[in-house]
Amino acid sequence: MDRRTALRLAVAAAATMGAASTKKPPTPQPQPRHVSYRGFNSDADFASGTSAGAEIAGGAIVFAGPVGQRTYLGTVYDYATWTSPQVPLAFTATQAVPSWTADTPGGSWVEIELRGVTELGTTTAWYNLGRWAYDDAFIARTSVPSQSDVDGRVSIDTWVAALGHGLNSWQLRVTLLRPAGSGDVPRVRSVGAMASRLPAPGSVVPSTPMFAQGTVLGVPPYSQNIHIGEYPQWNGGGEAWCSPTSTSMVLAYWGTGPTPEDYAWVDPSYQDPWVDYAARFTYDANYAGTGNWPFNTAYAGRFGLEAFVTRLRSLNEAERFIAAGIPLVCSLSFKKNQIPGLTYGTNGHLLVVAGFDSSGRPVLNDPAASSNAGVRKVVGRAEFEQAWLDTSGGIAYVIHPASVPVPTW
Repeated sequence: MDRRTALRLAVAAAATMGAASTKKPPTPQPQPRHVSYRGFNSDADFASGTSAGAEIAGGAIVFAGPVGQRTYLGTVYDYATWTSPQVPLAFTATQAVPSWTADTPGGSWVEIELRGVTELGTTTAWYNLGRWAYDDAFIARTSVPSQSDVDGRVSIDTWVAALGHGLNSWQLRVTLLRPAGSGDVPRVRSVGAMASRLPAPGSVVPSTPMFAQGTVLGVPPYSQNIHIGEYPQWNGGGEAWCSPTSTSMVLAYWGTGPTPEDYAWVDPSYQDPWVDYAARFTYDANYAGTGNWPFNTAYAGRFGLEAFVTRLRSLNEAERFIAAGIPLVCSLSFKKNQIPGLTYGTNGHLLVVAGFDSSGRPVLNDPAASSNAGVRKVVGRAEFEQAWLDTSGGIAYVIHPASVPVPTW
């Protein structure tokens, strides 16, 4: 179980009609699935924000000179900041997930915070959505626990609104930190947030295949289960490594990932050592796992790819990505045999949507297999779509080179 059960959306209870009633249940009606992603990833984007001690150069926020110092775990750091403009929403959001890509040389690191203006017209406090460094030699990358107030709370990588305190706009603050007096130059190459307001589970109306029937991308297959028991300090392989295994598959599809020199520390008897490497470098010390969504996209960004976390509203939207040549890492949970083609159940899992067969059924690279040979699976379309949208709300990692643009609609 890679995501905490508490993050799953509660399943709506069906209305009882009475034991003797013969009235048919109402036909599900489409409900709005409000999702918005806004990213900043160019000089022009970053110029719309406010910098203190940071400069905008080469499509990144770059540490230029400290505006102050702070102490973290006994070490003094110089810091600089960049604050985004307020991003207005066309709906009132009840959840938000920031994501980013960055370079953190030496002992440098970055911190990502979010706040917003609520439907009551009040401005929230700043919530910390992650302290992140690519390496783990100097700090442990971590989500930040125990953040809750009248407006909302942070659940690992997700800001969740309190009832009646949804956001009409949001704002991000990036803090770049380096050991005091060092020459380390952290830079943030992209940062953004997905905001959403979703209907109650049970309102999914199955989509009809439209765009990518018969398109299957050549994503290499990697099994998470061949790593059971490896490196318990990073959650020990097996089912705990579905996210870094899925992320590794997409990196390999794009022809990149860690080098043999990078993963030379991995036990040479272990198969697919790049998966062990990914588990180490996506590990969240607070969560004590490798399933932090933006930590995985930030890891992918380390290899020069553009990467962010968003939600999609249907498999038709996923089809557009496949048609554009972009596989997706998707998060969901489901019961045993709920989805034809998947014979197990899980409270939280990540896998790759690699394409669709000629009838529009999803073709998966599912790391929950006993070997790499068993990773490719074809599953029931309606059942997969319902589980994905009802449990994670349609969470997807979008990972792609800048030369392959994401679809627009």
